[in-house]
Amino acid sequence: MKNKVLLFLLIVLVLFAGMTFVMWQGYQSFLSKPLGLSQDLTVKKGTSAYKLGKQWQKDGVIKNFYNYQLLLKMKPELRHIKAGEYEISPEMTAQQVLQKLVDGKVISYQFSIIEGSNIYEMLANLAADLRLQASINGLEALNQAFADKSQQHLEGMFFADTYQFSKGDSDLDLLKRAQQQLNKVLQQEWQNRAENLPYKNPYEALIMASIIEKETAIPEERPIIAGVFVRRLQKGMKLQTDPTIIYGLVADPNINYDGNIRRKDKTNPHAWNTYVHFGLPPTPIAMVGREAIHAALHPADGKALYFVAKGDGSHYFSATLAEHNRAVRKYQLKR
Repeated sequence: MKNKVLLFLLIVLVLFAGMTFVMWQGYQSFLSKPLGLSQDLTVKKGTSAYKLGKQWQKDGVIKNFYNYQLLLKMKPELRHIKAGEYEISPEMTAQQVLQKLVDGKVISYQFSIIEGSNIYEMLANLAADLRLQASINGLEALNQAFADKSQQHLEGMFFADTYQFSKGDSDLDLLKRAQQQLNKVLQQEWQNRAENLPYKNPYEALIMASIIEKETAIPEERPIIAGVFVRRLQKGMKLQTDPTIIYGLVADPNINYDGNIRRKDKTNPHAWNTYVHFGLPPTPIAMVGREAIHAALHPADGKALYFVAKGDGSHYFSATLAEHNRAVRKYQLKR
């Protein structure tokens, strides 16, 4: 009787060992087998690793859910997955996919605030990017979101640069980063500014930078144009720059600006018109990058007080009105 019991126990032990070996082999096979996911994977907020595995089982990606549960038990750190959009290749195993989700290696997208663009163009570009979560609907909502952190008018208060974001990030979070970057760069440049500049504070330098940004896209011309405007301010001359006229027309909802400046526009008394008002306009007229800020705070020496577009993107600079009028006839009137 004793021998029969021992024999039975031995058979049970062998069967158990065999089953354990088969299960372990199955688990090892599961670990090395690619999931075959051939498209981007979106993990919604609140999704657990267990719930994700259940969905894979339902979709036929995982045949034996026990192996997946064993993986989470053997490696509990793989349970802490992060929400987001992930780029998954077919050869990746379940362990590799979960590790990527734990690391939070989401797909990164880009949004650019373009140098020289105004706040209306920036908001339109944000609204058109469906990868961002829309939380700002128009200028009024933007002003409310930043009411306690900036100037009353938010034009120019977001640094022109390219920003990385993940799908589902909010447009407001991106703009907060852009404003922080603007403040950082502006303060850095202000601390290292040239002497004897006609600005009372960094905000006035930002206003000048926005005008420079709109006047030229040629890097080497920025400090030269800055020099022209600084000298005009120092001499008590009006800036008389067309982009300030245009900005006031664009900002007025009652005016349908078609891209052409007419004679009557130069006498329009709106606040930004530097043909009518002396000094700087009340706010920036565009978003700026570091180069324009640097130019505003490091204007080039010289005698030029005027400039005119030559038609090829560059400008002709003049020290006298007579020379400027000749340049206008040559480069503008004939053209």
